[in-house]
Amino acid sequence: MAYWLMKSEPEVFGIQHLVARPQQTEPWDGVRNYQARNMLRDQMQPGDQAFFYHSNCKTPGIVGLMEIITAGYPDPTAFDPQHRYFDPKSDPEQPRWFLVDVRYIRHLTRTITLAELKSESHAAALGDFALLRQGNRLSIMPVTEEQWQHILALEPG
Repeated sequence: MAYWLMKSEPEVFGIQHLVARPQQTEPWDGVRNYQARNMLRDQMQPGDQAFFYHSNCKTPGIVGLMEIITAGYPDPTAFDPQHRYFDPKSDPEQPRWFLVDVRYIRHLTRTITLAELKSESHAAALGDFALLRQGNRLSIMPVTEEQWQHILALEPG
């Protein structure tokens, strides 16, 4: 099993939206970065787990846990001219963009904020955690098992 962090803006698609979906499951669509796309397409597998991270909000941070329930497959929103994630250069015969389906596991007992993760007391333990790298704007990033366990240990607060 691998671990991931997946970012979404809470006003666009927050953890509360995932909870409200049928079977608390949703395609993670709209990823339009090649590095993140490659992770969706080539690395994510059913059974992997991910942190749900709220970004671009007053208090960015990890708010919950999700499970990856499908391998990567072509993102149909890329082919729909009426959809905000439409990409006129994407071809169904050779898809450019991929997604996975995710399922809600649970909310964390508290938000583990970006500021907390960046603090001196945690930054050393998290090592080369992609979220803490200057200028990293990827919406999907790998998390090592050690980083995963360290972050979950922060939860009780």
